[in-house]
Amino acid sequence: MKKSLFFVLMIVALLLAACGAPAATEAPAAEAPAAEAPAAEAPAAEVPAGEPEACAAELGCAVIPAGSTIKLGYAGPMTGDYSQFGIDMSNAMKLAVADFGDVEGFKVELVAEDDLASAEGAAAVANKLVTDPTFVAMAGHAFSGATSAAMPIYEKAGVPMLSPSATNPDLTKAGSTVFNRSAFTDAQQADGAAAYLFNTLGVKKLAVMHDGTDYGQGLAKGVEAKYKELGGEVVGELVAVTPGESDYSAPLASVAAAAPEAIYFGGYNAEAAVLVNQMKVAGLEGVKFFSGDGIYGKDFIEKAGANAEGVYSATLVPSASDAITAFNTVYKTSYGEDAGVLSAYTWNSYDSASALIAAIKSVAVVSGDSLYIPRGALVAAVRGLKDFQGIAGVITCQADGECNASGPVFYVVKDGVWVPAE
Repeated sequence: MKKSLFFVLMIVALLLAACGAPAATEAPAAEAPAAEAPAAEAPAAEVPAGEPEACAAELGCAVIPAGSTIKLGYAGPMTGDYSQFGIDMSNAMKLAVADFGDVEGFKVELVAEDDLASAEGAAAVANKLVTDPTFVAMAGHAFSGATSAAMPIYEKAGVPMLSPSATNPDLTKAGSTVFNRSAFTDAQQADGAAAYLFNTLGVKKLAVMHDGTDYGQGLAKGVEAKYKELGGEVVGELVAVTPGESDYSAPLASVAAAAPEAIYFGGYNAEAAVLVNQMKVAGLEGVKFFSGDGIYGKDFIEKAGANAEGVYSATLVPSASDAITAFNTVYKTSYGEDAGVLSAYTWNSYDSASALIAAIKSVAVVSGDSLYIPRGALVAAVRGLKDFQGIAGVITCQADGECNASGPVFYVVKDGVWVPAE
């Protein structure tokens, strides 16, 4: 793959201060009484011949022999109803690897795995990846439920994560030392959506639905609470749908009975498309439909057709800039598709992979014919990311792993395409 056009523009942003873990120092032995033999010194931690001292620290080192590649992981849905997310995100990460994936002469390889957007799939992927001694970091997982299931496995192995899209607020409340994210949280998204519905669109009666997932239910409850706080009326109960079904006429009839002015749906594109396609028959013609970043992208519009017109979505699509323009050109040339068409996470995914590579460079040490990456130092380097200038914005990680200071922006379908909402 050719180098991206903006490699020179971005390379300065990737120079991070080295944060390799220092070698442990021994405390001096206490002075023994004159009549007693001097206390024996504790033996220093042994490091195999040729390994850097940093490898004596807890978790040791990933060792990349000459001729091998440094494995950077990505995990998301690569098949099924949500595959557009996995395809788009991994495509963007491949461009980051092409731009920056050389560490002291050792190449970075993106290993993209299909976790089926499920907890079981994510655990299976994580258990598989951590058995590879050259696997050092995870630019994922994509979905929150999958991320939650995989986190303990990476925690035990000392593999840092920087997800561009796992937005459930609870993920950074679990006390994980390895999980970080560059996306805004569902709490930020829910507050922004409720305020936009109430203040900008002037909706005074709102129905709230969700798909029962951690992501969808969390968003729905957040919107409900914030909307009520602003003075709006949430009509009826929270209505749940079962993911993967093709008929939601019964839950929509329940919503229609409450006569809302708008529906907020917490969930993903496949279910959202079924809902908007059946709203008219359910007596909800003219009712606004508003959802989260999980429906943004071409797939929803293709599935919903003309019924997608006027639908709103929260996204993290960045503002225009020279770097974004250059990236978009390379993405289109590489994949024949415009950046941001498949999902809203294109640019964030590029930045997450780029930032992880920068952190790897900051701690990697060459000794002999091998590259050594101290795992504990890498975990600290990722959590310690500060003022990393990506194409989508600046990444600075807080002590809990929250690395994004920006909030959501809102888009609406107009003439069959997503455009910024006014």
